[in-house]
Amino acid sequence: MDTLARCKAGIAAWQQAFNQQDAAGCAAQYTEECVMEAKPFGVFEGREAIQAFWQNIIDQGFADVQYSDVRWEAEGENGYILSSSWTMNKAFGVVHREHWVVQEDGHARLVSDYFEVQGER
Repeated sequence: MDTLARCKAGIAAWQQAFNQQDAAGCAAQYTEECVMEAKPFGVFEGREAIQAFWQNIIDQGFADVQYSDVRWEAEGENGYILSSSWTMNKAFGVVHREHWVVQEDGHARLVSDYFEVQGER
């Protein structure tokens, strides 16, 4: 499996976990050191803080995330930058920059994530 395919598998695993309301499954797609900026909520550092963020979002009834206008740009030897639009049942926004990098175990995980909620539905 090439790097891009591994990165695409990573975002698919994140989406599946979120849509199954599994915050731990979402967090598993981030590295332990990942920094996630979620506008307008703030910055969350590390997998534990990121899992707590997603659990809070799930607990508020957010579900059914879908991506559109997905763009992948190679970054370094073993990673890609994803940018896209997204919608959920109760909100919409954009992914400004997700940096997916293939890890030693062969799975791509997020080393940084920057997305924005632009409105409610």
